[in-house]
Amino acid sequence: MSTDIAGSGILTKARTALTIAGGLYALALGLIAVPYFQSHTLYLNAVRLPWFADFDAPERYGLALNKTYNFKIQTVDNETLGAWFILSESVYQALPSHNVMPKSHIAHALRARPTILFFHGNAATRAFKVRIQHYTAFSSRLNANVLAVDYRGFADSTGSPSEEGLVRDARAAYEWLINSGAKGEDIIIMGHSLGTGVGARLAAQLSKEELAYRGIVLLSPFSSITELVKTYSVMGALPLVKPLTMIPYAFNFITWALIHKFDTLSVVPQIKGKVLIAHAENDWDIPYTHSEVLFNAFLEPLLPNVDIPSDPVSTTKEDWSAFTAQIAARKTQRENLVTTTRLPNFGVMEEFVDRGGESLVNGEPVRGAEYWAAGRPGGGAPWDREVIFVKMLEGNHDNVGIQEGLQDIIGKKFGLLSHTRPNLPLPIMSAPPMSAPASIAPESDVGGSDLSEAGGWSPLPSASERGEWTGEITKVID
Repeated sequence: MSTDIAGSGILTKARTALTIAGGLYALALGLIAVPYFQSHTLYLNAVRLPWFADFDAPERYGLALNKTYNFKIQTVDNETLGAWFILSESVYQALPSHNVMPKSHIAHALRARPTILFFHGNAATRAFKVRIQHYTAFSSRLNANVLAVDYRGFADSTGSPSEEGLVRDARAAYEWLINSGAKGEDIIIMGHSLGTGVGARLAAQLSKEELAYRGIVLLSPFSSITELVKTYSVMGALPLVKPLTMIPYAFNFITWALIHKFDTLSVVPQIKGKVLIAHAENDWDIPYTHSEVLFNAFLEPLLPNVDIPSDPVSTTKEDWSAFTAQIAARKTQRENLVTTTRLPNFGVMEEFVDRGGESLVNGEPVRGAEYWAAGRPGGGAPWDREVIFVKMLEGNHDNVGIQEGLQDIIGKKFGLLSHTRPNLPLPIMSAPPMSAPASIAPESDVGGSDLSEAGGWSPLPSASERGEWTGEITKVID
């Protein structure tokens, strides 16, 4: 009798615990549907790690003495963004003294070395430890300048975050580089996590306006916020919304309530620069399948279509044969286009060159390799666009960009590991500091001004002229 009572008590407690857990789960999902809570959950901009950061003293967080310039960028809608410009290692080490503020050397640095325009993920600030590790690696191992920006509502930036607002922030940062002396073809857009949605929108915008950039790197990207919500698991083990799929229309409510889309998949057809996607298999936050989806989306226009039978039951033998033949042709074409390289103890790299694929230009279909020639006076030589996907064994979610193996691939693919220009003379130490461009207020270093002086798109130089790695991999490395 006592055993039955004890067993009944345990069941009662279990039901109570499940009821409470279910209630909390429903409450959490309900709060996510509220725009205020949804924004704070997505951006986590209130988590300003490290707390009370002194952005005027980047040396306190591991960067070299006077290697980093702390300043503000003004956006077109009058928000002020905190930013760091980190000098490339070759420029920094060539300075006559490290006791001089870096601002006066920015123009020279932009002429001497390419610049990585870095967009970080959610939460924390540009002084967060793992982000410092990225800047250090990019400026030292890749010998690139780095511009790191805190979005509106983050760190010491004004305003509140929104999808359109973050894209305006990205454009302001790009324009600050242009106005400060950088050439578009020397700017590499790089985003991590949330920053991939921001960087992809910027790349699509620049492509549409035919403004130059060297390419884009997506570290641990998601295909869209909607798909991320579908696949997200807490600590990689507890699915966030999968239980809702068992309730009719419940998940549709969640997706309907999303006000922040960051639909990178939808802008894939608009991105015309070189693309490198990197993801770790052990990423618990964003599954690497998101990167596979994005890579396949870039590849899709180059593959033959497959006509899926609308009614498999009534499909004739001839129709079925045609269907299977289309699948075989598609598989063969993919194998012919994509080069797969297995890198021992590191991962797998897949890559292809887009010499075809259709895009719409002024409503007219244009083959991908001819895109940049379309609508330009005198046309121009077609430019082949390379797309690379690196799936790594390690790196988790936050540490993908600091893997040296990936840095080497980025360096080779984007021409960062060799000097592509003769060394430029250093500025004379007695010369006055760099004056701000006419469109930039002396005190605020404004981005978002007119870009007419930057000119339109001109095809990038050939790989050999850029000093890029041009050798083709013809076999799988084991």
